[in-house]
Amino acid sequence: MKTRSLASFLLTTALTFAAAGVASAQDKTVKIGALSDQSGLYADLGGPGSTLAAQMAVEDSGLTAKGWKIDIISGDHQNKPDIGTAIARQWFDVDKVDIIVDVPNSGVALAVNNVVKEKNGVYINSGAATSDLTNAQCTPNTVHWTYDTYMLAHTTGQALVKAGGDTWFFLTADYAFGAALERDTTAVITANGGKVVGGVKHPLNTPDFSSFLLQAQASKAKIIGLANAGGDTTNSIKQAAEFGIVKGGQKLAALLLFLTDVKAIGLETAQGLNFSETFYWDMNDQTRAFSKRFSERMKNGAMPTMVQAGVYSGLRHYFKALEALGGNPHDGVKVVEKMKSIPTEDDLFGKGEIQPNGRTIHNAYLFEVKKPSESKGPWDFYKLVGTVPGDQAFTPLSESKCALLKK
Repeated sequence: MKTRSLASFLLTTALTFAAAGVASAQDKTVKIGALSDQSGLYADLGGPGSTLAAQMAVEDSGLTAKGWKIDIISGDHQNKPDIGTAIARQWFDVDKVDIIVDVPNSGVALAVNNVVKEKNGVYINSGAATSDLTNAQCTPNTVHWTYDTYMLAHTTGQALVKAGGDTWFFLTADYAFGAALERDTTAVITANGGKVVGGVKHPLNTPDFSSFLLQAQASKAKIIGLANAGGDTTNSIKQAAEFGIVKGGQKLAALLLFLTDVKAIGLETAQGLNFSETFYWDMNDQTRAFSKRFSERMKNGAMPTMVQAGVYSGLRHYFKALEALGGNPHDGVKVVEKMKSIPTEDDLFGKGEIQPNGRTIHNAYLFEVKKPSESKGPWDFYKLVGTVPGDQAFTPLSESKCALLKK
């Protein structure tokens, strides 16, 4: 009798676990949190456009027609790590979000990165630049999609040093992103025989760069490296023009420049700037087709930035992984492992892969801002200078400090 009861118990237990496995495989619900700067200096490069890109990724995935239920919510981190982490915790604990995307601002991104790991969610970063996300602070839950400070330093920075810009002065945003970009670019400068002669840190979202620019001008450095982004980049470039810095013989290095920045600065002032991106709307027929659809749905008619393109492409790959798993296991580590096992390929970034440390590898491009006379339309801003293969643009695994590589 006892033997029969034990057998019955074991059978019931096995059936329960089997049913749980089937239920997990058949779970086709997903909740996406688009966490961005919705109202500040990074709102144009991410913000509402990133939320739109997420929506387009859902639509283009075709999953809803196959019975999936996918919802998107958005939040404004206001460029404050404490607000970003509070939103992330609310999303995981109360709203049952599975994945967070975007998150421009490296300070916020690093904080959210820790929350996502704690909650075993998924984080696809396209907005923040710090290379620490796939190095010292990597996690098995995070994928860094679009660009990073290592890439910016080893494309724009290296090209300028090799072209004769061997003395540098940095204008650096005083938070995690600026520090990482100055650090990575300094390493490239010194490795190529250049020298950093000075630098100054400025507050995030400062309206007045006059004192910082005067120090840069007095340094006599050939290159003034702008280790900032968004509104800080546009303001520093505009005010540098007012001081006649470029006309005086020094060159500005826009280490991170977005399409929306060039729009804000204007071609007359921005012409000739060299910079790097991993996506440009006018690269080919595929990027143009996506960008036209995106622009038609943006209130201001803007073309997508590489951050917004990264949200779209990262989510498309995430959906491929969920389909391959047969459903949503609501297990971030498991989903990211599947993402890493599938080669990346889409119309916006081409073919690539996700490395074990979470870094997505794809081509990077060196661009130059066109002269006004060369532009043929409202968003025709760039001319291609060169292409850097992904395996040369991003941190080699042999140099990565990611603990995941030691397992």
